[in-house]
Amino acid sequence: MDSLTPATPDLPATEPARVHVVCAEPSVANHFLAELRDVEVQRDSLRFRRNLQRLGEIMAYRISAHLSYTDKTVKTPLGESSSKQLHDFPILATVLRAGLPFHQGFLNYFDQSPSAFVAAYRIEGTAQVQVQVDYLSAPRLDERVLILADPMLASGKSLVQTYRAMLRFGTPRQVHIAAVIASPEGVAHVTREIPEATLWVAAIDEKLNAQAYIVPGLGDAGDLSYGSKL
Repeated sequence: MDSLTPATPDLPATEPARVHVVCAEPSVANHFLAELRDVEVQRDSLRFRRNLQRLGEIMAYRISAHLSYTDKTVKTPLGESSSKQLHDFPILATVLRAGLPFHQGFLNYFDQSPSAFVAAYRIEGTAQVQVQVDYLSAPRLDERVLILADPMLASGKSLVQTYRAMLRFGTPRQVHIAAVIASPEGVAHVTREIPEATLWVAAIDEKLNAQAYIVPGLGDAGDLSYGSKL
């Protein structure tokens, strides 16, 4: 008989329960992140996109340990084997266009997941960060696991606004937010405004500058992936 059991892995003592910094300890993720930041490597947009995808895959694996699984018996050519399979695949959401390579990394692992897409952008030239959400497409979110992925978590305002806009499609039972690079201000804002979410980042950088860009950061992830825009 199938049984539903949530995974409860032990977290490192240095890692807060709701904020996970993937590159806090040495791993190949650090190598991919270093290449994303490197102005010389950034000239190769294909490699930049691939490294975003690789970090998405790593985070998908890390998040998978916190999802629910069902015990099942599968038949092999020589007998039977007990296994654990995902109870349901999470809904994967991202912000266009910078989020697409990062999103693909998650989709490579959660290959049966439905996707949601949001078009949101900052209104430049204002004293405070203002965000406009132009397009939103998503399946029903009620009682589902939602993973919202955006490479750069700067002020956190666009991500919070995006999440709140998505709630028109229902209330997820579990929320994970993933970013490659975050600012301390962005982490504080998201954890305060979305207390139900677990936050996953590759790195938390030093600060935001006066224009609300992450320092040292890596630049504009969308432009580096797909070319500069007007």
